[in-house]
Amino acid sequence: MTALSRRQQNKIERERRILEAALKVFSEMGYSSANMDAVALEANLSKPTLYQYFQSKEALFSAMMLGERDQMLAVFEHPSDRGMVADLLEFSWDYADTVLRPDLLSLARLIIGEVQRFPEIGRAYQEVGPDRLLRGIMDYLQGQQRAGRLAFDDAELAAQDLWGLILSAPRTQALYMPDHSPSRAEIARYLNNGLKVFLKAYSTQPETDLAELARLIGAHSLNQVQHDA
Repeated sequence: MTALSRRQQNKIERERRILEAALKVFSEMGYSSANMDAVALEANLSKPTLYQYFQSKEALFSAMMLGERDQMLAVFEHPSDRGMVADLLEFSWDYADTVLRPDLLSLARLIIGEVQRFPEIGRAYQEVGPDRLLRGIMDYLQGQQRAGRLAFDDAELAAQDLWGLILSAPRTQALYMPDHSPSRAEIARYLNNGLKVFLKAYSTQPETDLAELARLIGAHSLNQVQHDA
């Protein structure tokens, strides 16, 4: 391993530590109260070192949220050869596993509590989180439309329908009832039904796609049982 590759790996590892520390600080303190000193302390770095990576709290917050977005959109940006239905199911679980994480739910609650006094916080969160995620979903759905797999008049509405159908209710409950975490079975109930409704509404081959979804759900359930055992 060369000295350059070691430096690159160290840089990547340090940036990962910073983003993990930032999420912890933002989720515990809220956006307005969080500061670079607290992030540097949590990451066990000096403040000058932190500023070598991120020039401001705003830049750090954006990078943190973009990292979470990239995780959720990975399957859409790098589709598998298993087909659209498999991509939609994988995205649904990646989305659920991300937005239902306790730290991200805490961050969302704190931002909701701050937007009345600091509307710029809500705009920052919306722009680098939900809005960018929505654009990524739209790009994927439009690609499937061009391939003849989906039919819709408005890509934004179709994308909003997708994430609204799969997880809106359990995420809302988790936001306002922090003592209740939905089980995997409860999440699956919403995801699977949401995808069924989405495919019935937008698929150009609904019967074929619904049959494929049923097969994939069965395989996913079997893998989950084996994992739990």
